[in-house]
Amino acid sequence: MMTQAYYTGISGLKNSSTGIDIVSDNLANVNTMGFRGNDYEFASLFEDSLATTSNITSNSIGLGTRIQASPMTQTQGSFMATERSTDLAIMGDGWFGVQGVGDPMYTRNGAFSFDSNRDLVTDDGHYVLGTMAGNINGNTLTQVLSNTPLSDVTAQEKLRFPNDLIFPSQATTKAEFSGNIGTEDELRTMSSSVIDSQGNKNELRLEFTKAEKQTPPGTQWDVKAITRDKNDPSKVYDTQTGFVSFNESGALISSTLTSIDNNGTSVAIDLGEKYSGVVSISNMNISSSSSSNGTPKGDLVGYDINKDGDVVASFSNGIQSSVGKVAVYHFQNDRGLDRVSGTYFSISDNSGKAIFYQDKNGQNITGTDMTNFKLEGSNVDMTVGLTDLIILQRTYDANSKSITTADQMIQKALNMDA
Repeated sequence: MMTQAYYTGISGLKNSSTGIDIVSDNLANVNTMGFRGNDYEFASLFEDSLATTSNITSNSIGLGTRIQASPMTQTQGSFMATERSTDLAIMGDGWFGVQGVGDPMYTRNGAFSFDSNRDLVTDDGHYVLGTMAGNINGNTLTQVLSNTPLSDVTAQEKLRFPNDLIFPSQATTKAEFSGNIGTEDELRTMSSSVIDSQGNKNELRLEFTKAEKQTPPGTQWDVKAITRDKNDPSKVYDTQTGFVSFNESGALISSTLTSIDNNGTSVAIDLGEKYSGVVSISNMNISSSSSSNGTPKGDLVGYDINKDGDVVASFSNGIQSSVGKVAVYHFQNDRGLDRVSGTYFSISDNSGKAIFYQDKNGQNITGTDMTNFKLEGSNVDMTVGLTDLIILQRTYDANSKSITTADQMIQKALNMDA
């Protein structure tokens, strides 16, 4: 029994020390972004059952304890506001994937930024994994996307974007006009900006003059369309004329003005129909408005990340487009991940392989909510940690005293033999 006290005390010292190490590591990382703490679980060693003579109750004597597991704590840390749109926090289940040297690692720390090469990286230089949108050819954006679908979980790659990116100009092919030109015999004008094939912003001007010959009911107008350089109005590209008719209520009946050349690009002119476009109504304010498609050339302003994890490129012409998406990985057993160091984990047999969630159509999705301009803090509760640390220290002291007591008992037994 005295020898057993040694075993029990030594196992208690060993496991209390391990528990102190675990709690101390948790407390040391209480301010580490994205840190997931570890718990500890003890199990009894061999036990001998000792039955009483009445065989009604029983008791057992064990040989100490052992650390059975040190599972990851799954509670979510609190969120902290930041000033970077590239800082991300996962609101629920999931992990960011990063690539360093060797196999991918997984983390809850979303403190990301773009380095000098426009690579999306962590603060300590690991590359963030995700899906490239495939809409960049060299230094040119080829397609505007509102979001980027996630590719296969095994096909995620480093998110790399060019330092210089251009949004090519798109020539105007249609211009729409609306407004009231009234019924008085006065010059009425409307204008719209139109983009030519070289990316220049020009002006399309309409001039309405009341026709000399009127055929009641309603009014008839001559209209002249002019395309010219917006910065140099004397530089005219084309002039077209037409004839428009309105009924007695001012609704547009017909127009012979259909299109005009804009420095090499044909632009369709849409005056609407009935009351939906240009009208000729008396006793109403004179008004005009226009809209046109086409976009001028844009230079890259910068990259941001939105709450859906899309990397968004912004251009000087106001256009924004998704050019990639940050991947969010999931596991069958998050607690089975192996800690590599700090906030980084790797897959294990217990965690299972990394997977993506899918929607009802079989498309890969992040499967959780994200928010930018925020980071998830450590999930370590300092009050719980300090309490556990006191308990473990007292346990350590108690086991130490049990060894001392067993030693004293053996010394007395030896002296009795003498």
